[in-house]
Amino acid sequence: MTIPAPSLRFGRQVFGAAAVASGIIMLVWPDHNALFTYAAAAAQIVGGIAIQVRQSAKMGAVLLGAVYLIFSLLLVPPIIATPRVFDPWGNFFEQFTLVTGAAILYACSSSLWTPETVKRIGRILLGISTVSFALYQAVHPDFTSSLVPKWLPPSQMFWTVATTIAFALAAAALLANQMALRATRLLTAMLVIFGLLVWVPLLISNPRSHSNWSETVLTFAIAGAAWILADLLGER
Repeated sequence: MTIPAPSLRFGRQVFGAAAVASGIIMLVWPDHNALFTYAAAAAQIVGGIAIQVRQSAKMGAVLLGAVYLIFSLLLVPPIIATPRVFDPWGNFFEQFTLVTGAAILYACSSSLWTPETVKRIGRILLGISTVSFALYQAVHPDFTSSLVPKWLPPSQMFWTVATTIAFALAAAALLANQMALRATRLLTAMLVIFGLLVWVPLLISNPRSHSNWSETVLTFAIAGAAWILADLLGER
């Protein structure tokens, strides 16, 4: 049974738009390996556009899934070299979340898996990545706190602790399949708010910064992946 593609419209649109933006950023700030950079950028742009249309969504999901899987695998050597340092793990699971989003889109365009199987696998994979998000903030509370707007009451550290707990609760809900739909929707909303309140202002203040652009787009891409799962879990 194939899940109707229109039901995944909103998450798919956000995910696809972020992929296109990521590809453009790679073209503006190419890496030292020009061939790989241009190929990965082209795949993201083409894939991001393709998933917007039901007829080409499967092909687009394959392109995006392949690119993000390669990005994830490139982060494995640092994990092996320093397994007790959390940062490489955190970077890996950020990209792995994007692999999850693309995999869900592909599975929804295929008849190989039942909707319940796709929901279960997507829920577990996103849940594991969300554990990583909670751990990253717990390991780096000062850095996370520095990103919280100073004008936001009651304090920067309050929101650091609150969002860390929120990530942990969302992960538990997804892995235990308890209120998973509500947890995924709240997780998506929190990620979108992160993008709007944290990264967009930084991007506006310093639009020449590569990291500001890449972090902004990555945040919305991760939000898009979570949104895809939320749309899927909302299917009856």
